[in-house]
Amino acid sequence: MNARPCTVLVVDDEAALRRVLARHLDREGYRVLEASTGESAYELITADRPDAILLDVHLPAMSGLALYLTIIHRWPELDGRIAIMSGDADAEQVQVWLERHNCPVIRKPFNLHQITGWLREMLAWRNRSRGNASG
Repeated sequence: MNARPCTVLVVDDEAALRRVLARHLDREGYRVLEASTGESAYELITADRPDAILLDVHLPAMSGLALYLTIIHRWPELDGRIAIMSGDADAEQVQVWLERHNCPVIRKPFNLHQITGWLREMLAWRNRSRGNASG
């Protein structure tokens, strides 16, 4: 029996980017959930806990940075499994936030191999950690 596919939540208000990421991740064997707002992302996480989250900084109503903190507070097990996607990771406000929070950043524009590379590394690390914890 095959293991359940890894579920990735893509949170970005740009529909075209979500579609590209969803298609690519689906072809790579991931199960993809999509959200365009922080609120819809929170609802999806509550209903169907993802294994990984790709989170844009700029979202309507609630920033991705605020959503990150909300997620980690509510589901601490997701810490280390969220990557921030940002076109302005060098902006002072984002830099200050990133200095305070140990969170991977995938800079826009990115190539799809960066996304799948981060997912593979994160999942391998998580699996090694689980193995060490139980053994």
